[in-house]
Amino acid sequence: MILDKNKISSGISRLDHLLGGGIFIGDNVVWYDEVGSLALVFYLNFIKASEAEQRPIIYLSFDRSIISLLEQLGSLAANPLLTILDCFTYGKGEGAEIFLEFYEEKKSEWPCQIIMVDEPRNADHVTGAFYGLHKTMQGDVRFIFDSLTGMQALWGGEEEIIKFYSHSCPRLYQLNTIAYWIVEKEAHSQRFKAHINKIAQVAIDLSLKRGKTSLSVIKAEKRDLGILNKPYFYWNNGLDIGFDSEKGITSRVDLGTRLKELRTKRGFSQTELARLIGVTPSNISQVESNQIYPSVPALIKIAEILSVKVSSFFNEVEGLSRQVVFPASAALDVPFPGLPKGSIQGQRMIPVDLDSKAEPYLIEIPPKKNLPAHFFIHKGEEIGYVLSGNLQIKLGKEKYSVQKGDIIYLMSEMPSQWNNPGPNVARLLWLKIK
Repeated sequence: MILDKNKISSGISRLDHLLGGGIFIGDNVVWYDEVGSLALVFYLNFIKASEAEQRPIIYLSFDRSIISLLEQLGSLAANPLLTILDCFTYGKGEGAEIFLEFYEEKKSEWPCQIIMVDEPRNADHVTGAFYGLHKTMQGDVRFIFDSLTGMQALWGGEEEIIKFYSHSCPRLYQLNTIAYWIVEKEAHSQRFKAHINKIAQVAIDLSLKRGKTSLSVIKAEKRDLGILNKPYFYWNNGLDIGFDSEKGITSRVDLGTRLKELRTKRGFSQTELARLIGVTPSNISQVESNQIYPSVPALIKIAEILSVKVSSFFNEVEGLSRQVVFPASAALDVPFPGLPKGSIQGQRMIPVDLDSKAEPYLIEIPPKKNLPAHFFIHKGEEIGYVLSGNLQIKLGKEKYSVQKGDIIYLMSEMPSQWNNPGPNVARLLWLKIK
């Protein structure tokens, strides 16, 4: 329902109320997602509301394959006004045959319009694709950029993303669009987030604390609000979202979000976890979005694979926060699915369900091996200590050589290349700092 000529509904009445009546046409709405899955239900409701108002939607997908995205959208994908710009297949998907197989199907069988972007690593090419598509549409077009973090993984650092965002937001505002921008909160520096907030019209923080999800409006232009930076606890069941204050609820566990958090810390994709459990990736996606709940035997098996206690899905592990010594035997192997097989080995040195400010890893890069990207999505500051061997690093346009005893400090940018010239294995003690 359109609220007035300048406002539209987010699809969630309580959020509309918090924003002083809804979203202004022209708003760029940034969603800071603490664990990478909290924003999903909000932009799905936005898509649903836009469909009801018969408004065109452009969805840029950087992090999900088309099959995975369509499964996630479910019935919302069957919308003739929805266009998906696929920046994944030739981006993170690297043009793999398994992702290209989708395009062998007849277009008449696709639920909505889907356009594959063949050069997603070129920011100008991506920009030209969505502005060119926008010219063919009428009215207040809706955009979903999923996600700025995924763009950074392709475009090589925060400076490139800031440049793109700084240019795009004012232009989208002038074009009377509404854009949702998804950001993994812990994957970016404070400087980056401050720059994003300065330009956005609306900024919303989504957090998970002790199994409870909360929403805070941290910026809302053109509104005289008294609720800024105040957390509102909420829960969701499928697309339905309720706030604790509405029903007097004092505690509700978000199992799906907790699973997503632990899976991500363990380094597993939805597909890999599904394979180890013996279910489909769609099943894992549905659990993480709280559309379905696992059986007790399945939950026990998930806990075993993630190397956590079942209680970790519902609350903090008793006694874990008080543990002082973590033996080497408790270290967990870390997968690096985006890097060449055999080019890197890593172990996480503390349990995945320990809520710590720093995450220590032991990284090994064999001699004569080259990594075409950084081994982690940047989680805030990172510090590395070279235990042995020599390495060469490419950061932006600069190249650096490091050797035993050197310290590597990353604040915002991520290396675009690591190389071990040999002849010995290079070993790093690596810290990700929240």
